[in-house]
Amino acid sequence: MIAFPCCKINLGLHVINKREDGFHNLETIFYPVQWCDMLEIVVDNESSRGEVKFISDGLTIEGNADNNLVIKAYKLLHQDYDLPAVKVFLYKKIPMGAGLGGGSSDAAYALILLNDLFSLQLKKIELEKYASQLGSDCAYFINRGSQFARGRGEILEPINLNLKNYFLCLINPDVHVSTAQAFSGVKKRGDSSSSLIELIHLPMNNWKNVVQNDFEESVFKIYPELANIKSKLYDLGAEYAAMSGSGSTILGLFKVLPDLSEMKKNYTVFSCEL
Repeated sequence: MIAFPCCKINLGLHVINKREDGFHNLETIFYPVQWCDMLEIVVDNESSRGEVKFISDGLTIEGNADNNLVIKAYKLLHQDYDLPAVKVFLYKKIPMGAGLGGGSSDAAYALILLNDLFSLQLKKIELEKYASQLGSDCAYFINRGSQFARGRGEILEPINLNLKNYFLCLINPDVHVSTAQAFSGVKKRGDSSSSLIELIHLPMNNWKNVVQNDFEESVFKIYPELANIKSKLYDLGAEYAAMSGSGSTILGLFKVLPDLSEMKKNYTVFSCEL
């Protein structure tokens, strides 16, 4: 079975406070983008139950394969359902450490594929519970769409936000911003600020000053090139530009698709009409 895990962008990201469990309370708006990986899972009749053969291509995935979220998704379900062995092939196109949720999406789609492949008959709410054990934003990719996220990112509320007729540009330099690195310098804003659920419904020409990503201040100090990219997108006529998630991708929303030829010389660029 084959699926095409999409990525997401964050429209604003507020870091509220640190929790007793060591995580942070956040709020953000998730919006889906059709920049996709390719994931295939098939039964492996030559191996013992619970075994996974993992092959990847495309962008290089660093680290031990056992730490890949797709493998963790299989092992999580195997604990409850004693799954047959599988072969997994992942073609990676979504940059990693880019604030686009590519790894989380791969994990969520793996849960969906395994549910279908083995007729586990898990409902979406059950898949979300499994996904939330794998990562803070994994649960989002079970339903996707426009959603307001709270808590660690796993408390989701569908919202009416339609960016149809806007063009999205994603600019990703060759920079990997770790989540731990991003959180280490962020300033918590507390509970007193306006909620993103209110701010996102303002006209987009107001977003620049109010729909903010709290990670930008600290991450831009470490990687000033990201601030330069954001500035360039506004120079090109963006209605709104910001860092997505904890970085390192900078997104721009435009009424007219700009000339990105200079950007493409130095960065990975993705653009589409939403």
